[in-house]
Amino acid sequence: MSVARQLKGTIALPPTTQLVTLDEWLTFAENLYADLGLSLGQISDSAHDEALYLFLHALGWPLNGNVSLLGKRLSPQQRIALRSVLERRVVQKIPAAYITREAWLNEHRFYVDERVLIPRSYFLEVIPHMLDRWFPENRRVKRVVDVCTGSGCLAILLAHHFPKARVDAIDLSTGALEVAAINVGDHRLGERVRLFKSDVFESVQRPKGGYDLIISNPPYEPSALCDRLPDEFLKEPRLALDGGKDGLSIIRKLIAQSADRLSPNGVLLIEVGGLKEAMNIEYAHLDLEWLPSQDGANCICAIEARRLC
Repeated sequence: MSVARQLKGTIALPPTTQLVTLDEWLTFAENLYADLGLSLGQISDSAHDEALYLFLHALGWPLNGNVSLLGKRLSPQQRIALRSVLERRVVQKIPAAYITREAWLNEHRFYVDERVLIPRSYFLEVIPHMLDRWFPENRRVKRVVDVCTGSGCLAILLAHHFPKARVDAIDLSTGALEVAAINVGDHRLGERVRLFKSDVFESVQRPKGGYDLIISNPPYEPSALCDRLPDEFLKEPRLALDGGKDGLSIIRKLIAQSADRLSPNGVLLIEVGGLKEAMNIEYAHLDLEWLPSQDGANCICAIEARRLC
């Protein structure tokens, strides 16, 4: 029998009075996710991991808590809290990160809300492990920029990775920049990370000497695809997702404007989602290099400044 019942087009959770341990709640939640076909991928591809995260947050328990907590008997108040958070996720289809008002990228916590895209990016692999190729320890990095910064998370990760660099973070959304300002403050990087409201580089002057590194995870979904997104993804700002008719509108502007923004030995890195083939066709003359990712998506391209001349 279905875990959830459809009543006049809405979802109603069955009684949960029989669930007395976190382990029982997790099993219930996993079945519910599967039964209703909930969309994942905003913070995790695993229903178990997302539900566990939500429940631990609702209980105020450590996210890396002892496994013995799974069998601990919950108080009535704790069970009410778990049902409440599950109803928000399942009935209202609110993404988990918007419920908890946070997102974790590696060991770093960031504030998020409905003004920004929930942080998720292959740059999590690139920033800590692949940049030394262009920027070995003996080469000082002075200026870097994150275009379409959203919550500011990638700009902040760049600031942590390059502790002596000045970092610019650019976005067109006032709301996104307000969230980014919260995160810059939380990470105590106000002296090194500057926020700019701009359509790509239009309102940002080229720094003296140019940028050593430009990164961007821009809106790249084709508009028609944005119209068909699952409910959870429709709750994210469309401005942060919609890349125009073919998905390349912002990317074209970024590549064109980066030519005179990069330093002579600089590099531009762009995450393009499913547009790898389209990019290879349109920019064949740039001989795009695709950086490897653990899952084989390989959707971040590298363009060195000399190729844009």
